[in-house]
Amino acid sequence: MVNDNVINDLLNAWEETYKKGQLTFWIFLALKESNKCVEDIKEFVEKMSEGTMSCEEQSLYRTLRKFQNLEIVEYECIRVSKGPDRKYYHLTETGNELFRRFAERNILLFTKETIINLLTK
Repeated sequence: MVNDNVINDLLNAWEETYKKGQLTFWIFLALKESNKCVEDIKEFVEKMSEGTMSCEEQSLYRTLRKFQNLEIVEYECIRVSKGPDRKYYHLTETGNELFRRFAERNILLFTKETIINLLTK
């Protein structure tokens, strides 16, 4: 007999580990859609992941700063009606190519019929 408490504990632990590695994917996906400020990226991640992913704005700033140093993300300051100018981030040409290759190697393979059959078996 399956112990639901054990399964739930294991699932939660697995998901926590899995989610830590997912932030980069979700940031890139958000920026693929359009240029976004940190608040917009956070909203995108939470909405598009149907609430399974969340992120702190501080984590996003830290990650985006690292991506800037790697020259895969850039930003431009846009004047807004209230408060200071906002940084709107976008993928560079290198960032776009990196994301395309990552998706081909790690995401799109889940669209293959053999894998779909195993997942739905």
